[in-house]
Amino acid sequence: MGLSVGIVGLPNVGKSTLFNALSSAKAEAANYPFCTIEPNVGVVAVPDARLASLDAVVHSERIVPATIDFVDIAGLVRGAHKGEGLGNQFLAHIREVDAVVQVARAFDDPNVVHVENRVDPVADIETVTTELCLKDLDTVTKRGERARKMIKSGSAIEKLATEICDGLAAHLDAGKPARTFAVPANADAAAIVREMHLLTAKPTLYIANVDERSLGHLGANAHFQALAKFAAAEGAPVVPICAALEAQIAELDPADRPEFLASAGLTEPGLHAVVRTAYTLLGLITFFTAGKPEVRAWTTTKGAKAPQAAGVIHTDFEKGFIKAEVIWWEDFIKLGGEAKAREAGKLAIEGKDYVVRDGDVMHFRFNV
Repeated sequence: MGLSVGIVGLPNVGKSTLFNALSSAKAEAANYPFCTIEPNVGVVAVPDARLASLDAVVHSERIVPATIDFVDIAGLVRGAHKGEGLGNQFLAHIREVDAVVQVARAFDDPNVVHVENRVDPVADIETVTTELCLKDLDTVTKRGERARKMIKSGSAIEKLATEICDGLAAHLDAGKPARTFAVPANADAAAIVREMHLLTAKPTLYIANVDERSLGHLGANAHFQALAKFAAAEGAPVVPICAALEAQIAELDPADRPEFLASAGLTEPGLHAVVRTAYTLLGLITFFTAGKPEVRAWTTTKGAKAPQAAGVIHTDFEKGFIKAEVIWWEDFIKLGGEAKAREAGKLAIEGKDYVVRDGDVMHFRFNV
């Protein structure tokens, strides 16, 4: 679906190290600000154990997971909304992503410099959020001014836009992101806010970059606890990881990873939680196709109907949609494939109004 998540934060909080681990790419990770200037893009597989289970039934030629694009964006500093540092580039790049991962440093290490000479993850998040709010405030103010000029024509939409912009401007001026603003419950109000493409309206999750010894003892990490409390107040998810450890895991041969994870007290890489949380944050679900050529995970939005899901595979599938043959993934595995699921009455024939579930194994019939 081409969805992307931007990794943002102050310089030297672990963004590029995290990105390298996520994508196994080699974005330069150096101990000085602005080592990432152009955004690096990594296509990251969404971990899903169901793929291997489905493949064990059909013995396909290849397995294709769902993916999300992660974008490593240059570090932001105070004054970015006015162009300080690499502000203009940062803001342009963040505008293009669908969701935001804010990384904050939650460990003490005198050998790693901090751009503001202190370790305070909540303050780091607030610095970034303030800069984004100030940029959004400029956008909202201009929209409000335009609405006030056009309200003379008697437009009800522009009158509503004036009211929304006034409320939203006060909200942003208080350092609160647009995603926490109570938009009036009507389609026109939602459209007015959506059309401004506000940076702080994007779904956001927080990552606490902790040291390795904190992974099993998060209660003892005051930095993480402060960030967790901050995120909870906003209703945002927060994921603790040790970016340096994740980078080491990514460098290992897959066969060697389980032993290394066990030695670190982990059952899976922390990055799996990051990817799954981002996937959920974007409101995405997975459906599958399973046959001899491939077992494949496909991404669609929660609430999507069968023709929309078909269109993810090919636009012709949606245009000429006739029906969908649907098997719940657990039934597919337990019964041993499509033919036996059909015999057992576990294959359903669904039409255009069928709402796809996360985990459906689907086969589409179409005619164009």
